[in-house]
Amino acid sequence: MYFCRLEKDSEMAVHKELLQSIIIDNQRLVGDISLTERDMVFEENGNYVFVGVRQAGKSYLLYQRMNQLVSQGHRVEEMLYVSFDDERLCNIRAEELDVLLQAHRSLFDCTPVLFLDEIQNIDGWQFFARRLANQKYKVHITGSNAKMLSRDIATTLGGRYWVNDVYPFSFGEYLRAKGMELTGHWYLGRERDDVARLFNDYFYYGGFPELVNVVAKRAWLTNIYNKIFFSDVVVRNGVRNEEALRMTMRRLADNVRQPVAYNRISNLIKSAGVSTNPGTVMNYVRFMEEACMVFSLENYATKFVEKETVKKHYFVDNGLLNLFLLDPNTSLLENIVAVALHRRYGSDVYFYNKNIEVDFYLPDEGTGIQVCYNLADEQTLKRETAALVKLKSLLGLKSLLVVARGSRTRSTTADATSRLCPCGGGCWRLKVEP
Repeated sequence: MYFCRLEKDSEMAVHKELLQSIIIDNQRLVGDISLTERDMVFEENGNYVFVGVRQAGKSYLLYQRMNQLVSQGHRVEEMLYVSFDDERLCNIRAEELDVLLQAHRSLFDCTPVLFLDEIQNIDGWQFFARRLANQKYKVHITGSNAKMLSRDIATTLGGRYWVNDVYPFSFGEYLRAKGMELTGHWYLGRERDDVARLFNDYFYYGGFPELVNVVAKRAWLTNIYNKIFFSDVVVRNGVRNEEALRMTMRRLADNVRQPVAYNRISNLIKSAGVSTNPGTVMNYVRFMEEACMVFSLENYATKFVEKETVKKHYFVDNGLLNLFLLDPNTSLLENIVAVALHRRYGSDVYFYNKNIEVDFYLPDEGTGIQVCYNLADEQTLKRETAALVKLKSLLGLKSLLVVARGSRTRSTTADATSRLCPCGGGCWRLKVEP
């Protein structure tokens, strides 16, 4: 009995020594990392869970927060950062996570601020996270999969954490990463050509942070897509019919601007000789959403059943979507608008399709939005604005907008005024005034 206890203590000592080394190495690492400041405001005493698609920049948000705290007067020794993607921790169990605190306590005489990266790799991590919050530690957690936010885990965390979705760079963040800050009337000066060029890259290749300075962008995107597809969708969910899953992904990309029913996708796949059914297709889409690869919008104007079965689906980044498209411009413009709205308003974004078709509807804001790649044609402008005006008469909207890219209309009609959209790059936002 006595011998067994000594053996257990010896194992724990080895664990602690390894963790001490990791903690110190990571404290040195964080100060050496070059950062692009993300548009994220942290609450002073908030605990956070960051969730998003792979390579969206979740780890860099942790580095950003650590640097902020140090600049505010916290000691570097307070920072306890651990990545559970570290192969040295591949066998650590949830019941051993407390050794992190013991290892830090044996090194430093201060209470740590914890940064736990990719913690979803540890089964049962949420119970440790809850205990940390109960004990008043400041904690920041990241994970690549929305299963972290399942009903059971959300219940376990008990509202003790802020949950933040992390997306690839917005265009403003992308410009910052390229060393450009827009001020004042930039669109009237020489900066405009540079912004247009950078927007073109962002429009077609998206905003994954690591992609910013990569030359072979499409090859990089293909690699990260394959990683997400196999690791976060196929393997994690035990998908056996990979061909049906691939075809579902392609159907979503092909129909990114249109509401599409699961049974329609199922029928298209079966017509190609691949076995599936609507329930399986629905599961595949859910798996993609849980991998934070796509998100879905409901039709505000329809019944509950159709809200769940007929949706519009968008990709979290234009670069991923563009891998599937041959004639991409119109779909990419609507997708980039959808991402911008989703990251700002979350689940409060809808489309409207009942006798009137409007691309986006924000009920809390009283706003309707149409997206059209080119408004050079007078009839196109009238068609897009007419739907918005009808929706205003039906729902009493406060704001009607048309977002376009390409040639701006020279219309002299009195029902629309236009100005350059803040995204730049020849993209125009028209405010409709019926």
